[in-house]
Amino acid sequence: MCPCYIGDMATHGLTRDELRDRGAGHPAPDDVARLYHRAFDEFGTRALWNWRHLEQPTVTQVLSVAESLRVEGNLAARRLAEQIEQACRAAV
Repeated sequence: MCPCYIGDMATHGLTRDELRDRGAGHPAPDDVARLYHRAFDEFGTRALWNWRHLEQPTVTQVLSVAESLRVEGNLAARRLAEQIEQACRAAV
């Protein structure tokens, strides 16, 4: 298995869009939610200025925030986005 992905083979080959579809309507597990809240704490004003910080996000919402970190953020934000994606892959 590629070291850049965490999770079983069922989520290993999924695209980000497919992963978002699988996570739709499912509340983010605690470890994923912690990374989501960390993203807002560390990068909210710079990279997530157009997002509403939700107390209990879904997996899909967390992945959308991760995408914004990749596009709008610096290298540290992109690293956090990768951690978020890996945690989401493990959760679905």
